[in-house]
Amino acid sequence: MQKVFNNKMAIFLFVFPGILLFSLTFLVPIVLSGYYSFRDTLAPGTPSAFIGFANYTELLFHDSRFWLALRNAVLLGLGFIFIQHPIAIFFAIMLDRLGGKAEKWFRTIFFIPCVISVVVISKMWLSLLDPTFGAFNKLLDTLGLGFLKHAWLGDSSTALVTMLFILIWAGFGWGLLFYYAGLKGIPDEMYEAASLDGASGFKLHLRITVPLLSPVITVQITLAMITALKQMETVFLTTNGGPGDSTQFLAVYLYNKAFSASQYGYANAISILFIVVCLLATYLSNKLTRSDATEF
Repeated sequence: MQKVFNNKMAIFLFVFPGILLFSLTFLVPIVLSGYYSFRDTLAPGTPSAFIGFANYTELLFHDSRFWLALRNAVLLGLGFIFIQHPIAIFFAIMLDRLGGKAEKWFRTIFFIPCVISVVVISKMWLSLLDPTFGAFNKLLDTLGLGFLKHAWLGDSSTALVTMLFILIWAGFGWGLLFYYAGLKGIPDEMYEAASLDGASGFKLHLRITVPLLSPVITVQITLAMITALKQMETVFLTTNGGPGDSTQFLAVYLYNKAFSASQYGYANAISILFIVVCLLATYLSNKLTRSDATEF
């Protein structure tokens, strides 16, 4: 084995397939996307002209829909971080305390939405929130709250909040799984020692659980921002960015520009800025959470 590791040709043969695959599936598409973003291309292979930074200028200074889509993505990311994650930590703690068969059952139940097809989830929520026949409005009628009946996804005043709720609900199981796994890695002796020092209840978890989960929280915050920025399938299948542009998200906007509006060069400019925003969000989230973890 040592002879193989000392052989440069053997090392090259082992590494080259991975580098080639990475280049063809990651680097080459990014380079081509950057190339097309400087042109007024309507589709791959069609005649186009070099227009420099015109697509970027239009996108950054004249395209209000892009900024609206970015705002909605940021709101979703904040919803993940400040709503989904605290609830996921709470339920992870409850599951860890529960133990026995009940723990396994509830763990499975909470994770079920994550293994259901996005198409099924989208159609399910469309049916539940249907303004005429939806179960949610029917329930309001049954409870004597018919005055609250609403076209939840059909009204621009409620569509975004409703969409954020659906997306936070659909991804809840993943957050719970990460935090649950992190809790299982915390030794019981830590809690016992803290209890002897007088810590209990909320204070116990604030002083022990949350700080020791900081590496998991760091990863989760980064994944939350990236997931929010690239969110597409559920939005596309439910509202497609409507009504109006109230539920417009970056990935949906990019798709519509490329394949519905046939503005391929412009869509590639969006994709390049999309990559920049993802990298910036990842850098900022890592920097902020790392400083907290180090201070602890």
